[in-house]
Amino acid sequence: MSLHGDAVRVLREWAAPDAAQDGLREAYAAHLAAHPDGMWKACRAGHVTASALVVDPVRERALLTLHGKLGLWLQTGGHCEPADATLAGAALREATEESGIEGLRLLPAPAGLDRHHTPCAVHLDVQYAAVAPPGARAVMSEESRDLRWFPFDEVADVADMSVVRLLDRTRALL
Repeated sequence: MSLHGDAVRVLREWAAPDAAQDGLREAYAAHLAAHPDGMWKACRAGHVTASALVVDPVRERALLTLHGKLGLWLQTGGHCEPADATLAGAALREATEESGIEGLRLLPAPAGLDRHHTPCAVHLDVQYAAVAPPGARAVMSEESRDLRWFPFDEVADVADMSVVRLLDRTRALL
């Protein structure tokens, strides 16, 4: 199965937590039906991206990256690549690359969806949650200005509402 096919399957099978998320799920599916290249950065009409909010093993802190280009505290994530076999795999690859943490455990289903505008195009982000292994040490990548663990109750002080909503959904899944 192609990455495009996997994304269609994930969206079809995902049980959205509310009507707004279900509306986004339907919009993402329609986008992929209309754009065979909708997984790739080259699709200027918008493209699917994959991200993951990394939480510590005791589930008290979230790892956020200060995005190098946007200057915002965000979850790890980014564009899908041709070598990605699955959407979950793309999210796990991005989380591992951007956090420097090996052995992350990705929860099996998406935590949420978030559509947002970026300098390159509209991102149709499929958001996962990942739990770091005990003793994990984060190592900043070249894509970040900073990488830091934040107690759950401090995330709203540094991040925008999309990250706060993702944290809320992640906590509900954990």
